[in-house]
Parts: sequence; C-alpha cells; structure tokens
Amino acid sequence: MAETCSHLHLILGIIFLVQLIFAQDEKQFLYNGFRGAKLHLDGLANIHPNGLLQMTNTTLLSSAHVFYPKPLKFNKNRSFSTTFAFAIDVDVPGHGGHGIAFVISSSINFEYAIPQEYIGLFNASNNGNISNHIFAVELDIVQNPMFEDIDGNHVGIDVNGLKSIDSASAAYYSDEEMKNVSLRGTPMKIWIDYDGEKMLMNVTLAPLKHPKPQKNLLSTHVNLSSVLLDYMYVGFSSATGLTGTEHYISGWSWSQIGQAQDLDLFKLPPFPNIRSHKNKPKFLFIVLIVVLLLLLGMIAGVALAVWRKKFKELKEPWEQEYISHRFSYKDIYIATKGFKDSELLGFGGFGKVYKGVIPSKHTPVAVKKISHDSRQGMREFVAEIVTMRRLRHRNLVQLLGYCRRKGELLLMYDYMPNGSLDKFLFKNKNSDLSWSQRFNIAKGVASALLYLHEEWEQVVLHRDVKASNVLLDADMNARLGDFGLARLYDHESATRSTRVVGTIGYLAPELSITGKPTTATDVFAYGIFLLEVACGRRPSSLQEFSTEDYVLVDWVYDCWKKGEILETSDPMLEGNYQAEEMELVLKLGLLCSHPKPEGRPSMRQAVQFLNGDANLPDIPSDYDHESNSFFGGSWSISMSVPSSMSFGVSQATVSSDNSAVHNGR
Repeated sequence: MAETCSHLHLILGIIFLVQLIFAQDEKQFLYNGFRGAKLHLDGLANIHPNGLLQMTNTTLLSSAHVFYPKPLKFNKNRSFSTTFAFAIDVDVPGHGGHGIAFVISSSINFEYAIPQEYIGLFNASNNGNISNHIFAVELDIVQNPMFEDIDGNHVGIDVNGLKSIDSASAAYYSDEEMKNVSLRGTPMKIWIDYDGEKMLMNVTLAPLKHPKPQKNLLSTHVNLSSVLLDYMYVGFSSATGLTGTEHYISGWSWSQIGQAQDLDLFKLPPFPNIRSHKNKPKFLFIVLIVVLLLLLGMIAGVALAVWRKKFKELKEPWEQEYISHRFSYKDIYIATKGFKDSELLGFGGFGKVYKGVIPSKHTPVAVKKISHDSRQGMREFVAEIVTMRRLRHRNLVQLLGYCRRKGELLLMYDYMPNGSLDKFLFKNKNSDLSWSQRFNIAKGVASALLYLHEEWEQVVLHRDVKASNVLLDADMNARLGDFGLARLYDHESATRSTRVVGTIGYLAPELSITGKPTTATDVFAYGIFLLEVACGRRPSSLQEFSTEDYVLVDWVYDCWKKGEILETSDPMLEGNYQAEEMELVLKLGLLCSHPKPEGRPSMRQAVQFLNGDANLPDIPSDYDHESNSFFGGSWSISMSVPSSMSFGVSQATVSSDNSAVHNGR
C-alpha cells in the first residue's frame, strides 16, 4: 500500500512539472527560423524548407495570417515583449502593398477581413469597432488618406482599427543620430515592448545586423486593459494590393515575463535576394543614360508623337488625391489588346465593356469604356467612383479603379467568367440554370442591396437593378454590378430630385412624379427582377418582341388572384423547383413591386423572407394596378415607346424627358 502511494505521488509530481514547463513555454517562446514550427497559417502564408516564413507572394488582392496555435493567458497588467526579423520585397519600384502587422487578437477568424488597405484584419463596416479586441503594430508601405497615414513608409500603433493612435516614419537611432530607413528592400528587426503598469508602449526599429538602439522610435501611452482579454492570440497579418509584394519573417521571440530573448542572427534562415531598388552602380547608370540618349536621338520625333497620341491621358490638378485609385491608360490598352473587338464583352448606351488581363499579372478584369464630358460634374463623379471602390461585399462586383482620357472614362472591375444573368434567362434557350441556382442568385442580390442600403457607411442607391446587371462568377454566385447610375447619400438624409434614369420596365411609378430615387425605388426594381428570375420573362411583351400583349407584374398578379400563381413559373424549369420557394419568390416579387412605395418591404425584410426568418405577408387588398395613378404613370413610360423603334428594350435606359432611349448594355 505504501509503495502504491509512493508511485502515485511520483506520477503526480511528474504531471505537475510537465504542467509547469508547459505554462512557462506559453509565457515565452523563441523561433530562430520556423522549421518544424506548429503555427496556425492561412491565406498565402507558408514556411520554406529552410525555415523562412513567407507571408505573401506576388498574388494580387490577397492576405495571409500566421498565429501561435494556442491563445495565451495574459496577466492582469497585460505586459508583454516581442521582437521579430522581417523583410519586404516589392514587385514594382515605388509601389506595393500593403505591409505587415504584428497582431494580438481575440480570434484568428478573419473570414470577412479585406486585403489591400485593411491588411487582412478589418473591413469597411467593422474598422474601428471597440468589439474587435485587436491590437496591432503596422509596418505600412502605402499611404492611405482614409486612415490619415503620415506617409507610405511608416510604423503605426493601432487599436481596433487602422487609424493609428501614433505613428512615425520608418527610422532608427545610431549614436543618438536618427537615420531614415526604407521598409521596402531592407531586412530589419523590430522590438515591441508594453509596460502594462505604466501603460507605455515602446516600438524600436533597426536594420537586421544593427543592435537594438537605446532610443525608441515610438513611445506612447496606451491603455490596453479593455482591448486585451484574458486569453488572446498573437501573430502576424499581411496583404497585397494591385501589385504583388513578398513579405518575409525569419525569426520571432515573445515573452510575458520580462524582455523577449534576442534572436540569434547566425541561426536565422537567410532572406532571398531583396530588390532594394536603389541606384545601380555608377558605371551602369552612365551606360544606361548613354544608351537612352542614343535611342531618343534616333526616334524622338516619331516615337514621341505616336506615344502622346495613343496613350495621352486627361489629368487635372484636383485628381492628385485620387492618384492611388487610377490606372494608366497604357496598361489598360495593353490589357485589352488595344480594345480589340475580339475582347468585347458587351455594349450599350453607356459604353462598351472589354475583357482584359493586367500586364505581367495574368489577372482577368473587365474594362468599361464610357463617353463623358469632363466639364459636367466630373470631379464629383470621380469622387463617388473612388468612394464606391471601397464597397466590399461577396455579392458585389468589385470596382478596382479608373482612368480618364479626353472624352472617355474607363472603369476597371473584377471579371465575371459566366457573364450576365439575362443571357441564361432569355438568350440561351438551352440554359441549365437550375431553380436552386436561381433562388441562390435572388438571395445574393437581396443581400447586396441590403448592404448598399443599410450596412455601409453611406446609403448607396443602385438605380438600375435588373438581370443584365447581375453577373455570375465561376461558381454561379450572383454579383450585382454596373454602378454607373448609383448615387450616395448619408444615412438619415433626404434624397434630392434628379433626372429619371434607369431601365424601362424597372422604374418605380413614383419616379415619374417626384424624380427622387429612394431605397424603395431600388426595391421596386428588385421585385421586377424576382419575377424575371422565377418566370423567365422580361418585364413586358414589348421587351420580348412577343406576339402576345402582357405586362409581367400584371400577369403574375392576375394568376395569383385566380389561385394559379405557380402557372407563371419558367417553362424551362419543367416543374423542377420547390413549390414553396417558387411561390415565395413570386409573391415577394409582387410585394416589392407594389404600386405605392409604402406598400413595399425594405431590403432587410426581403432578406428575412428569403432566408425563412420571417413569414411573408399576403398580397394586400389595395394592390390594384389599374386604379392606381402612380402605377399607370410608370407603365405609361414603358408602353409609350413606338413599336417601330429598333432597340432591346430589356436593356433600354430613359431620362426624365423620355428622349434618351439607348441600346442595351
């Protein structure tokens, strides 16, 4: 019995020692290279065979995260110390994105975070929220006015968002002398030390082989007691933008029980050959100048004239603040093969759309070429384009940037390989677009409109919701696109009267009276869109060039009154649909296209109905088209166009005087 107790005490003692050692390991760790390290990696992150951690590569618009695999328990005063070695290699001199951030976070789930300027940590809706519980030190190589960045080469201290509470241009102290240093192309070390009792954050920077300076680059008081929870993850985040950037980390040390251990430079895996983009040796520079002068002397006259004519852009002083959102016309011209007809995706009254591939990146894009008069509100229009570029939603086509030439505005978007929805509904009679795909598309567009109306920082009125403006990605997911008519308003502010724009058949009745677009007018167009998806028909017989005379919403409403609403379903489906879902979409389409705006649901309600989170009300008794003057006004616009006019009305657009009817986009 005594021997058994002795063995038991021995086992318990061993367990206690293991727990003690494990607890100490969680208070500090040291990686001189990451070979065999069991870290949590996602996105582009990977560990090379020699132990070098590569966060990102030349892949555009992507992000990476690397975290210690377990959450660490923080002491009451939240003190910590860390140091790591890093290098940033940009693909294009003077450009790149968007840097590395050391991160302490309550979660390692960044599913909804955005790359580029958000460094894979936040998005437009949660940036700055106190509920994020994220602390970061950013090594930022892109100046972003939205976050009030001081320059494109700085270190910043961030709490729950990317508007730094303190920042400084990258530099280090050597013998009390401050020396500027570029984060691009320079292997470096950084030390981050936080004294929780004094609430003092010290950040120090130096080239890789330089000892830790005695003087800090940043020394800032910050209270992290409400930011850092009892258990937090520690690691790194990084992101690329429209140009590729390689971010590397070769070693990392962490401690919560004093100063982090120094890295052993002899054990660190080497960085690859970093392109510093510094001046080449003097003799090479001289040779280059001579060669260039000879070439310019031979072809200056002809080449300069051709260059100016072909690639001349329109740039005005006020555009300087938008320069980071602008593409060069030369790159766009090359991407679209000189706007060849073979690259044409579509055309209409607002311009032509071409497929392109960004030079050297093999990234497909769509380029919209629009005619414009630069004297008519172009500054405000470009400002709205740049604002809309910040829209981020899985069901929106991403606007990437713009370019201006005399008489032309070029907009660059993400390329959608399956094109627009209308070709599946109306132009391809052998389409295999299933009901489940259609129902998913209807929900996707509703989610996008809810984001535009309520969830972004401003209210965005799309003003042209229709099947031809719903694009399909490689997985047949809906992406609402074409923001050429969109308008922005602050939340709680009233919309203003404007000329009536949009597409015949989708215009809400009240627009012809008030001239004021609202979220309700977008809802009306979405209702017509739902009926298109379910019925496989355009809004009216005029748009179908059909021998029968009909208005889609009237026909569906009449069938509903007869108890035959399912008879309106698309014959191409051959009855292969969920009857409850089909009836839901048809009835919701009628409710959204109610003649009076107050009778329509909001997009939030529409999303709830489609997701089954709320019961759809019945069609109201006052849903009477013929007796409603608003409704008559709406369809009088649609049906007053002479039948002899040659145009695709499904794509036609109108202005307030009905004089502008353009061919389909």
